[in-house]
Order: sequence, then structure tokens, then C-alpha cells
Amino acid sequence: MQAASVAVLSATRSNTAWAAESKPIGLELYTVGAALTQDPVGTLKQVKAIGYDEVEVSGFAKLTPKALRALIDDTGLMCPAAHLQFGFEDTAKILQQANDLRVPYAASSILLPEAPTAGMAGVLDKLNKLTADDFKKIAELANHIGEQSKKAGVQFAYHNHAHEFRDLGGGKTGYEILLAETDPALVQFELDCGWMITAGANPVDYFRRFPKRYRVIHVKDFPASTKVTTVMGGPGMPHPTQLGEGHIDYKPVIAAARTAGVQHFFVEQDPPMTGHTPLEAAAIDYKYLRNIF
Repeated sequence: MQAASVAVLSATRSNTAWAAESKPIGLELYTVGAALTQDPVGTLKQVKAIGYDEVEVSGFAKLTPKALRALIDDTGLMCPAAHLQFGFEDTAKILQQANDLRVPYAASSILLPEAPTAGMAGVLDKLNKLTADDFKKIAELANHIGEQSKKAGVQFAYHNHAHEFRDLGGGKTGYEILLAETDPALVQFELDCGWMITAGANPVDYFRRFPKRYRVIHVKDFPASTKVTTVMGGPGMPHPTQLGEGHIDYKPVIAAARTAGVQHFFVEQDPPMTGHTPLEAAAIDYKYLRNIF
């Protein structure tokens, strides 16, 4: 580990020794994905050393799901959730991965009305063109995945980005369609607060209106220069920064989330980071969030 990383981790841990007595804070492992693939054991130990109590899996670091879960357990971290490729791979295969990981929550990353055949650039283009009818089809797909997940002992959750909040006419958005047309018994929502705010919506409003739909959330920040947008991809697509260094005040968001019954709070900062290693950024994120819990 670089000397700077050691300093950041040590300082963070010493200031938060009481973390185990407070509300658990988790890290979405996508944040440190490259390091995790290169050194799974060392990276998980560093995540634990920062102060994180739990992690959300996103990718398997060239390991089997069972092997990755074993390493997480050995580190003393909890793992209540995973981001899996629903809609891109066979659902039965994905649910087997969820069971191998022993996670109660499994979230989609992106859902489309039909299985994607193009690369990621093509997928992003499709996201920006989804219609109201498309979102109704996605809701139907989510219900189907949720039903299969329930049979497998897993709670399915839909994860948002910014495109769901584009005005489809008359103030209707894709996100509102998804909330209205998915079965609460089958489909939860993993609210990505950063993307929702970037799209011009307010997580506090949704926690108050739909408290039973949210048990897992993502916490991320964007620079103060970020403009409101619902467009995914392209040169103008916003890129996250460290918590507390952007424009989002998470105090009211976290308060509303806890009132709504959210159980798992995962920091997610998309790489690459500027001026920090992913683990250094994760330490900064942790310190900010712990200070407002």
C-alpha cells in the first residue's frame, strides 16, 4: 500500500473507533474493483481497516461467488447485498450467484425492455430513449425477476441512475411508472441518491412517499459544477467525487432514509478517482458519512 494510503486509513480508523457501536456503513465494492481483483484479501482488509462494516458485491474479482464470500467472511465484513447482471444473463444463473454469495438483497444495475445486444455505448443510448411503454415493460420484467428471486429466497431491488427521471410528458417519469407498476411484495428499490439528485429529484421526497420500498441505498456525491441532467453517457456525463467534496448535503437525506426504514447504506464512488487512490477516496467517503450518522 502507498504511504499516503496508510496515513489516510490510520487517521480514519483512529477517529472512528466507536464505529461498531453505531449504524453500520457499507462500501459498494465497485468503488475499489481494480484493487479487489489484484489483491482480494489485502483490499478487503483495508476496507475493514477504514471502518466499513459491510460491503455490497459488484463483480467477483476473478473468483467464484462462494470463494469471494468466504474471503469477505474471513475479513469480518458483512455482505447483505450484491449488484448482479439481471437482464443481461440468465436469471436462474444470477440467482444461483446470489445464493452462493448468501445475500438477502440482489439488485439490478440496468434493466431494458429487451435483452441488450449492443455494447455499453449502445445500452446507454437506449436508456436515453426509453418511452413510457418501455418503462411499463421494464416494470413487468422487474416483477418477473422479483417473483423468481422470492422463490430463491432473495429480495430483488431495482437500482436507478439518472435516465429514469426524464420527463416523458405531463410530468410523468419512468421512475414513477416503475414504482406504480411493480409489486411491492416482489420489487424493492435500491435508491442511488447521487444519480437521483443529479437528475433533479429529491430522495427525501421518495423516502417519505414510499417508505416501504427502500431498504438499501447508494450514497455518492458529485462536484459543485454538476448540472442537472437525465442523460447517461457522452462527454458531458457527470462523474462522482468524494463525499463532502461535492454539492450534496446528505444530512437530511440520511435522516429521511433512516426514518423510512433503510437498513443498508452503501458508499459508491465510480472510478477513476482524481488525486486519490480508490481506497483513499473510500476512506474520505467513510469519514464524511460516519460524521453525519
